[in-house]
Amino acid sequence: MNKEEGIIENRSLASCSKEPRLLQIKLKIKEYLPLIILVSPIALWLIVFVAAPMLYVAAVSFMTRGTYGGIEWIATISNYTAIKDATYLRCFGMSFLMSALVTILCLVISYPFAWFIVHRSQAIKVMLLMLLMVPFLTNSLLRIYGWMLILRTDGILNIALQNLGVISSAHTFLYTNPAIFIGLVYTLLPFMILPLYACLDKFDYSYLEASADLGATPVQTFRHVLFPLTVPGVFAGSLMVFIPSFGLFFIMDLLGGNKVLYLGNLIRNQFLTARNWPFGAALSMLLVLLTLFMVYLYKRSGGKMNALAE
Repeated sequence: MNKEEGIIENRSLASCSKEPRLLQIKLKIKEYLPLIILVSPIALWLIVFVAAPMLYVAAVSFMTRGTYGGIEWIATISNYTAIKDATYLRCFGMSFLMSALVTILCLVISYPFAWFIVHRSQAIKVMLLMLLMVPFLTNSLLRIYGWMLILRTDGILNIALQNLGVISSAHTFLYTNPAIFIGLVYTLLPFMILPLYACLDKFDYSYLEASADLGATPVQTFRHVLFPLTVPGVFAGSLMVFIPSFGLFFIMDLLGGNKVLYLGNLIRNQFLTARNWPFGAALSMLLVLLTLFMVYLYKRSGGKMNALAE
């Protein structure tokens, strides 16, 4: 066999070895084609409307504010270092405290309520869950306007308290921190109840019977058995209440009268009033980082991400 024949034979062997590989690739593409077709619209949606805007905000947060507002594409980290200012730290502290209190109260209300729903008959369960979802049929802004009518000086609450003799003259409930607190709890309460219900509905109640057989009191059973095993549901609900309570600026504006600066309306003011988009983007990224940290803690607690959607 001469040299040319050897080269031809090697090429033919190489082409033969490539054919099965190409055939395997084609078969795999054919196998996964339905899945690719199904996932592609969702992936495109996430890329265009989630990932791309997020990357744009992250990029803007490192840019410089223009003289008359807008963005100058000059890289800087001053937007992040400015957060160390005492005013912004106080704002963040107030927002954190308000969100923590709202989360705690929602948890205190939601846990027994979710327990009550779980232990009803199937028909009652469906009815209670439907009633829980009814507020979502109305725009949240309209519902907050309803609370404004209740809390105003000549509103239903003042009139009722005066008629009952609890107060002698009208009190100022509107445009206060308690009004903001009420609005946040009212708006976010269902987001705490639903994850807790999902967790308690799947709970193996034989553990409670075993605990009672071993002589534990109901309080001990709750502390050492029920609550620890439902921590993922508690954390999921807390995550869905704590993070949104930072950003619901319209509640702070309407019920608080914009008298106290919270993180949500601070970000809104930077974009719409001060026209300092880079600093507003930096504050927004701070919220994103906080969300990622909370999700990390949730996963460490044993929670699964698909439980948030239940």
